Amino acid sequence: MNLPGFDLVYSGKVRDLHVPTGETLETTDRLLMVASDRVSAFDHVLSPAIPGKGATLTAMTLWWSDALGLGGQLLADPAPTEVADRALLVKSLDMLPVECVVRGRVTGSGLKEYQATGAISGVRLPDGLVDGDALPEPIFTPAWKAPQGEHDENIPFERVVELVGAEAAAEIRERSMQVFTRAAEIAAAKGLVLADTKFEFGRDRVTGEIVLADEILTSDSSRYWDAAALAEGRIESFDKQIVRNWLLENWDGEGEPPLLPAEVAARASDRYAELLARLNAG
Repeated sequence: MNLPGFDLVYSGKVRDLHVPTGETLETTDRLLMVASDRVSAFDHVLSPAIPGKGATLTAMTLWWSDALGLGGQLLADPAPTEVADRALLVKSLDMLPVECVVRGRVTGSGLKEYQATGAISGVRLPDGLVDGDALPEPIFTPAWKAPQGEHDENIPFERVVELVGAEAAAEIRERSMQVFTRAAEIAAAKGLVLADTKFEFGRDRVTGEIVLADEILTSDSSRYWDAAALAEGRIESFDKQIVRNWLLENWDGEGEPPLLPAEVAARASDRYAELLARLNAG
């Protein structure tokens, strides 16, 4: 999409980055981050897109930024009207190449790793855990952020130290755990279980300060479950698990994934919207 005053410089799995016309990623002090309706699963971008997804995710990031006082990367300037409902104007940061995953429950890729090794990202866990079980306490299970088209790789904390240095590694681990713990408390008050989430951090190019960046606690970067259903032994998701489940049933993981049925895309859109409504309620 051509936006007046901005040039597209990067298109990721879900988000597009624009810089002011005449500037580059390396020189600009601000970025326009536009959330598309694209959806990714198992490191593939799928078709068709999820209707309204970009606007819903942007609203979630803003909601959590306000609820947690986490506006460090956000700028007050308005986004262009063409994308105002799904775009944020943000500080340009030097991003750290680590996805800071925090897990309060065992599920997803973490469950598979646990079943194979008894641990997730080198963190040993109790025996006998099954899908959806609460961990004794939340754990930090980082991943190396792979380029588009490659698989993200779970890594031990020692590898994070090698990638970003001991001081930065300790800081992003501590801050990730703190934000997750507080967000899980807020979600619980809304009748939701925050099973896991991932954060990304970058350095302010002027001060060197480490800043929480990108999306925050959205249904793309997090797993949210209905607390009442979980108490009855059922996992009801408010995220893209609907899409993951359909793929697991209809794709062997080889080659390009099949097209999503329109009904699956619509159901995912409805669940995203319901989560935002739950957060806004009360």
